[in-house]
Amino acid sequence: MTQRPKVTVRTLLDMKKRGEKIVVLTAYDHPTARLEDEAGVEVILVGDSVGNVVLGYETTIPVTVDEMVHHLKAVTRARPQALVVGDLPFMSYQAAPEDAVRSAGRLVKEGGAEAVKVEGARRIEAPVRAIIDAAIPVMGHVGLTPQSVNQFGGYRVQGREAPDGERVLDDARFLEEAGCFALVVEGVPWQLAQRITAAVGIPTIGIGAGPHCDGQVLVVNDLLGIDARFTPRFVKRYAEVGATMSRAFAEFASDVKAGKFPDIDHSYSSD
Repeated sequence: MTQRPKVTVRTLLDMKKRGEKIVVLTAYDHPTARLEDEAGVEVILVGDSVGNVVLGYETTIPVTVDEMVHHLKAVTRARPQALVVGDLPFMSYQAAPEDAVRSAGRLVKEGGAEAVKVEGARRIEAPVRAIIDAAIPVMGHVGLTPQSVNQFGGYRVQGREAPDGERVLDDARFLEEAGCFALVVEGVPWQLAQRITAAVGIPTIGIGAGPHCDGQVLVVNDLLGIDARFTPRFVKRYAEVGATMSRAFAEFASDVKAGKFPDIDHSYSSD
């Protein structure tokens, strides 16, 4: 099979110009990254959502840079042709530009990320510009920003009221002006996401933002239906892997208890 060209920041900008949709998925380990890359995913996001779906945290807030580096290493060992973007976790970039560059540098130098993602806009202007000045591409994130869950009072759709919608639109324009190469637009009405996509020259990647963004991203565990308890409106479950895993675990346990596994066919012989 012929290997596809490596996806870069420039690839995504060109795709927006051509009106070609961009496919983004999260991954946190080597086999998932390999399978996503073989499927043709353009961007693999090693998101701080690892905290919720892998590490057992209730929010993304406890995730550390060390944990992000660990999971980035696993993903980038797959040597994907997709662009690998790493999330900068909460308080790894907000306090000072020096912290931001140091944290972003670790995701790139140690983890192998090819770009980093940040949440917020004007209040993180100095860190964003400092990271970009250090030659590290930055993806922005507007709308519902999970690291601000305590400030929002929960995971609430943003931009429904006109003033709030104008703020989100202004944030998007600001991040483009600051030098971001793309934007995640999360948890906003589809009409607002459509306006943002038309207003900026960089790709918009929607999650819970309707069909008009330049690309779409889902958390891989949600797409696969690993946790049946999590069923937000914006998630389409393309499989029910969690139910399959539960059945397999139960069948294995039953076979072991009954002495059915291992049988001779699954055993080594001295012959």
